Amino acid sequence: MTETKRAIGVISGTSMDGIDVAVVETDGEEALRVGAGGTYPYPDALRRELLAIAADAPRAEHDPLADIDADVSTAHAQAIAELMREAGLTARDVALIGLHGQTILHRPEKRFTRQLGSGAQVAARLGIDTVDHFRHADVAAGGQGAPFAPLYHRALAAKLARPLMVLNLGGVGNVTYIDDATTIAFDTGPASALLDDWVLRHTGQRYDAEGKIAASGKVDRAILAELMGHPYFALPAPKSLDRNDFHARARIVDALSLADGAATLAAFTIEAVTAALAHAPLAPQRWLVTGGGRRNLFFMRELARRLAVAVEPVEAVGWQGDFIEAQCFGYLAMRSIRGLPLSLPTTTGVPRPMTGGELHRASSGLTP
Repeated sequence: MTETKRAIGVISGTSMDGIDVAVVETDGEEALRVGAGGTYPYPDALRRELLAIAADAPRAEHDPLADIDADVSTAHAQAIAELMREAGLTARDVALIGLHGQTILHRPEKRFTRQLGSGAQVAARLGIDTVDHFRHADVAAGGQGAPFAPLYHRALAAKLARPLMVLNLGGVGNVTYIDDATTIAFDTGPASALLDDWVLRHTGQRYDAEGKIAASGKVDRAILAELMGHPYFALPAPKSLDRNDFHARARIVDALSLADGAATLAAFTIEAVTAALAHAPLAPQRWLVTGGGRRNLFFMRELARRLAVAVEPVEAVGWQGDFIEAQCFGYLAMRSIRGLPLSLPTTTGVPRPMTGGELHRASSGLTP
């Protein structure tokens, strides 16, 4: 039996609303126990700069971005160190860090993906071996490079009834379909990013708290139909998106009021998720929702109405919804150093089960 080890996973999602850090003890396969987790905000100036870079594809693809890469590495290392202090852990207690970093551009059709954050810098700063560049081998081999949580979702869901759908409502939505023989995953479309950006632009608030603004508005059905006409929805799974892939088309809502625009963009998320059923071999018995969007009551109510089955936050089965993505990269870091696949043909479209990640050894004598 393979030994379980303690790993720390760290990620900042496409919404860029903070750095999530979480502890897992695992062998990278079936043995799994989750530990402490925490979210640590980016400095405001760094978040604004990251959002600006993510919105500027030529810069994100070609600029070396050395200074901001160092800043992102520092912010992630500080977040890890803070969680370790809170959990009473030292560098000797942690075998491995899985550093996803901050995605600023994802173009798998060009075999290109870019995440800021250096595993070498984090390893040197914290004195802990660190794995980064999880998506690069997948993308280089022709895979979508996303979603990357499905194998972790399957490990978490080992004892749950199937077929099951796990829905992550982050900036972009993605699903993992799980039955006894199959794991299928893909990005569904926009989740919180369009709505968040609309609300920020009109109110200065970073998101629509509990979906109250969307719930107060009226959906423009003609605009919704045009949004759902995007060619992405006709593509077969697996498939993936960049955070900003729908932003240009979504400008069609600019003529609407704050509330009606929010309602229409939220309805776009709901319809995009519902369209995912076309790629499920069997009808899911249950949907478990993770990501910040699970707190949007408009999303959750409308999803339950449209899907006509149980739609629940992942806390209903004891999962830690705020930290699943971070836990995932601790789990995948352990798989990486064992040479186990991180992605499958049915989760990213990669031609064969694909290993990945790059290991950076810690410098001696450094502690958090």
